[in-house]
Formats: sequence, structure tokens, C-alpha cells
Amino acid sequence: MILAQAPVQRPTGFVEELRLRRDATLTTSDTGVLTLRQSRFELVMAAPGVGRRGLLLRLAERWVSHLDANRLVAEIEGEAQIMRAQVLLRRLVMHCWLDRRLSLAGRPLLEVMPKGLGQLGAEPERRHRPGGAYKLSRFVALRAEDGRMVAQSPLSTIAIGLPDQRVLGALVAAAGEDGCDPAAFAAAANVEEAVAARLMDELLTAGVVVAAADQRAERAQPPQALWSPEDLDLHGRSRAGRHALPLGGTYRFAERFPPAPLRAAFPGRPVVALPVPAAGAGDGPSFAAVLAARRTVRDHDAEHPITLGQLAEFLYRTQHTSDIRELDGHEVGRRPYPTGGGLCELEVYPMVTRCDGLAAGLYHYDSVGHRLELLAPHDGVAERLLAYASAAASIRTPPQVLLVVTARVQRLMWKYEGLAYALMLKNSGLMTELMYLVAAAMGLAPCALGAGDSAAFATLSGLDPLVEPSIADFLLGSRVAA
Repeated sequence: MILAQAPVQRPTGFVEELRLRRDATLTTSDTGVLTLRQSRFELVMAAPGVGRRGLLLRLAERWVSHLDANRLVAEIEGEAQIMRAQVLLRRLVMHCWLDRRLSLAGRPLLEVMPKGLGQLGAEPERRHRPGGAYKLSRFVALRAEDGRMVAQSPLSTIAIGLPDQRVLGALVAAAGEDGCDPAAFAAAANVEEAVAARLMDELLTAGVVVAAADQRAERAQPPQALWSPEDLDLHGRSRAGRHALPLGGTYRFAERFPPAPLRAAFPGRPVVALPVPAAGAGDGPSFAAVLAARRTVRDHDAEHPITLGQLAEFLYRTQHTSDIRELDGHEVGRRPYPTGGGLCELEVYPMVTRCDGLAAGLYHYDSVGHRLELLAPHDGVAERLLAYASAAASIRTPPQVLLVVTARVQRLMWKYEGLAYALMLKNSGLMTELMYLVAAAMGLAPCALGAGDSAAFATLSGLDPLVEPSIADFLLGSRVAA
């Protein structure tokens, strides 16, 4: 007995449209060569034919359906060239040069936006199982972008644009305890179930929604459970390979804002001049001895606190800025540790509780002038800052000196894109190791902290945490005699 196959349900008015991805441009030369450019990538088409040329120019301006593409090419070159145009479209989609939009009777529902380029920028197609429950991935971030919400997982090279509020609401419903299936998604989005199934497949391929069992694994099983969404997003954005977004020294703000000066100044504040340490004549410990002596030391000598001269030498050896000059439109300098592009964005703020020759309070170290500028007295907010540092170091008494390291973000973000914050953290790591080595050579007690009270520091210093956030903390004091 032969059973007739049920016909495939095709929703009425359901259309796939294409356009050049938003971060790409199309240029044409006097000789007719077309070039697609995106960040540091380009695709050159020497002789695409007048029909395909017209199609590419149309894709750079607006959304184009496959039917409209066929009509355009047929009008220009004839129906015989439609197949070549469709092959071109397929290749551009496969290599992630085009965004795709799914619409229903003129109602834009969902946009598929690749963030990578080439075949590695695509994701393997995933399809839903009828009756299966699907949930919003815990790694997905929703952001407002170009007048609509965009959902993306750092585990995927595809972002999903959500121009329709009802589809957005259906996606949010997938974050519920029970998730949703295509039928529930269809009801929430007010579309036919066949349309909802197609949308669900696109969301699955982009990693925006996952099967309920996979979502439980994201929370309970390594390696996914080990990652926070914030850490994974920062890692993915600051590394090349999984995306084609601008990365590195793009100077994206060069035409919009002036670069921040190298020297951070606090005019009108009380100044403490610091002695410049001697250059040294080779009578100190060897580098090998310093490396061997490097230790984290939490105990400070209460009877013999660190002196102003020792603090001055320590700051000079770890943070003094020299060789200031102009390069590529902004000031650069030289520090004792490497800094990205010589931008010297890190600043040091000693929070002093006990230092022989220096009053307690919060200071800024002027690394160019080698001096301290008093910003705030030792008050209740300072006690809160020190209490967190003491707890982080597991010590019972406040440290003699807490060094708060900040980053003047405009110094780096003016030039670098995508990896600026990651670069700040790398630079602070280099500085921290240098601080350990200098402290070991000087016989001081060093201790790096994993975190500090950023809110207390911002209140005490008066610095805007979006302009100059604190990103590292280091305890320093005199070492108890063995």
C-alpha cells in the first residue's frame, strides 16, 4: 500500500531578503572594478557583468528579495543570466558578505547578521525537533542597535536582529522556566507555526536559543558552566578569528575627539616633591636573585613603616614616564614596563596609611614630574577602601600603602578598537610583575590583590569611573626582619 506524502506547508507571503552587511561598503572604480570592503578585508570583482553589477549596487542600498533580484537581472541582461546572479548571491551568503531578512507579508520578522567573514564565519545549520523545548542561551546578550534589538552569543559568529516586537517578545518568553516549542513561539509572535519553525531554526543556528537539555549543560557542566557571559564576551571580542569586527589600532575616534594628553594633572592640589633615586652602580642584587626572592608578603613591620624615600624609589622604578614625544597625532612615552603603543594609560594612586615622612591620605603619582599630589584626606571612605583591601589580602590591619591602579581609557580607546580593555588588563599585569620584582630588590613587602572597591575609590578620588576606572590594586609596606 502506497501512502501519499503530506504536502509541505509553505506560509503565504513568507520572503527571504538580502542586503550588503551593514559594516561593509561597495566601491566602484573608473574601470568598472567593484570592491567589497569590511574592516581589514576586501573582495575584488573585476568583471561581474552588467546584470550582476546592478544587483550588487542594489544590495548595497536596500533589501532585495530573490524574486526582485531575478527581475532586475532579467531586465538588464535577460533571463539567461539569472542563474549566474543566483550563484553569486549564494556565494556571497556563504562567505558572509550579506545579511538576510525574513519577512512575512511586508512585516520584517528577523535578521540574520554574520559577524565573521569567509566560510569560517558561517555556522553549521541546526534544525529544531518537533515538540522539543527550547530556551534562551544563558550567554546571549540583547543590545539596542540601529533602532532594534540585537541578540548574540559569544559562542556564535551570527547575530540576530529583532525588528518585530512580537518576535522579540516570543524570544524573551523562551527565557522562561519551561522554554517554548514552535507552537508556543508561533502564538507569542503571532505567526503561522511553519513560519515560527523557520525562525526557530535560524535562532538555533545562531546559538541564540538552545535545546532545554543544552541550556542545563550551560549551567551545570564544564566547560560552559565555568564561563560567565561577561568573560566569554570580552574574550571573544578581543581576539581575531571568530569574527571580522574591527580589531586593533583603527583610530576610530581620531576624527571625532582629540586624544587625551599623556600627563594626568590635578592643578591646585598640594604637591609633595620626591627624591630621584640614584641610577645604581651594579652593587644591588642580581636579576636571578631578585627573581628567586619574589614573594607575596602580607605582613608589614609596624615599628618601622615604609619611608617616603622608599616609596619614591619604588614609584620611580615602576611607573616613571620618560621619552615623551608625539607619534601618529598623540603623545607617547616610555615606562619601565611595556605599554600598548607607548600610550601609558595606567596611573597609580597611593592610599597611604603609614609612611615615615608622608601624611596619610590619597595621592596621585605624577609619573612625569615624579611627585605626589594630595587628592583626599584619610576619612571614612578611605577606611572603606582599605577595609576591602585588607579583607582581600586576608590581613587584620590596614596596609601601610595601598596602590590603586587606574586606566585613562580614552588614551587607549582613541586608537584601539575591540581589545582596548583587554590591553589595559594585560598592561596592568606587566606592571604588577614589575612591582613584585622592584619590591623584592628593595626588601619591601608586596601583595597584589584580585579586586578592589571601585566605588569607594571613585568617591574618594572624585574620578569618573567611565573616564578613569580602577582596574588593579597592590599592597606595599616595610618587610618584617627575618
